[in-house]
Amino acid sequence: MNLVDTFSEFKSMKNIDRPTMVRVLEDVFRTLIRKKYGSDENFDVIVNTQQGDLELWRVREIVPDGEVMDDRSQISISEASSIDEDYEIGEDCYEQLFLKDFGRRAIMAARQTLISRIMELEKDEVYRQYSQRVGEIILGEVHQPLKREIFIIDDTTGNELVLPRNETIRGENFRKGDMVRGVIKKVEVRNNNPIVVVSRTDPSFLEKLLEQEVPEIEDGLITVKKIVRLPGDRAKVAVESYDDRIDPVGACVGMKGSRIHGIVRELRNENIDIVNFTNNESLFIQRALTPAKVTSIVIDEEAGRASVYLEPDQVSLAIGKGGTNIKLASKLTGYELDVFRNVDEMEIDDVDLDEFADEIEAWIIDSLKGIGCDTARSVLELSKDELLRRTDLEDETVDEVLGILAAEFDGD
Repeated sequence: MNLVDTFSEFKSMKNIDRPTMVRVLEDVFRTLIRKKYGSDENFDVIVNTQQGDLELWRVREIVPDGEVMDDRSQISISEASSIDEDYEIGEDCYEQLFLKDFGRRAIMAARQTLISRIMELEKDEVYRQYSQRVGEIILGEVHQPLKREIFIIDDTTGNELVLPRNETIRGENFRKGDMVRGVIKKVEVRNNNPIVVVSRTDPSFLEKLLEQEVPEIEDGLITVKKIVRLPGDRAKVAVESYDDRIDPVGACVGMKGSRIHGIVRELRNENIDIVNFTNNESLFIQRALTPAKVTSIVIDEEAGRASVYLEPDQVSLAIGKGGTNIKLASKLTGYELDVFRNVDEMEIDDVDLDEFADEIEAWIIDSLKGIGCDTARSVLELSKDELLRRTDLEDETVDEVLGILAAEFDGD
């Protein structure tokens, strides 16, 4: 039994640099020496991590027999001669120590200490390494899909990462062995273990996918100003070019959509709107509501709201399916957007919702206006199911509102 056989396995620790490994090994063995000899002042610990060699040497000054004053730092000539007969008085005597000199129990304790120290170092290294990579895309293989999270193995480092189910796109179902891409969202510590959290829903994932597909973004010619997403459904990206010769939207979409198609497939057919950023807030709101065509906008900066007026056939486009378009446009611009039909287009025999303020509560009227209904007929044109889906109104409230509005036209 010797040091090399027992500890050489630790030389293969890939995540720990050699100087750190040497320091840890030396520290563990000096602790072993202090426990047996009371001090480590006259001992050399030699570590060769490349070959797995570890040597311990006790160094003492050779003095004449009977003149040993401190056996920690001195050794008699007769005892030194038993180690090597060529030693002479006044020289340093080098005595090699072996595991058997410390006893099995002490060695096992040292081994456990070393394992513990190395595990802590590896954890620290994983935390440090991935903390520096937050925001990067990783490719990994699904190792263990569980109910609430999916464990994946980093294809580059072999480390285990976590993809929470709430960070996956709706409808995704990964199986063991599947390859999956995501962005490193954060690194946190749970029960003293570093946990690397991966996301496919974070806006930064879409940003990094764009960076991979659009060289102008990677080169800094185009900047992604802001991204908002409803993962798997729709996203809006505001981009800006610092070179007047480059059309940022066209560059991101690519010829016949060549650059954006791959990203859309990766995100399970997420509809991606790319718009030109501008400091002109009115124009930016107009662009954010694409594909709808806006007639006019009135901004209330103090309230953080904007009233958007559109032709009747553009209202549904501005709101989008399930309100997705107007939700994302609000997030992108930072304004709460209220959509209205152009007053000039109001039917002659129609009635403004505000005229019903005595019968319908103000918050209900505001809720209806929020989905683009500002007249009685515009509400009645929608089915009850659609009103329930697009507003937060209760079933009974919708019935009551429809009854009040319908009564206004009963004599027509």
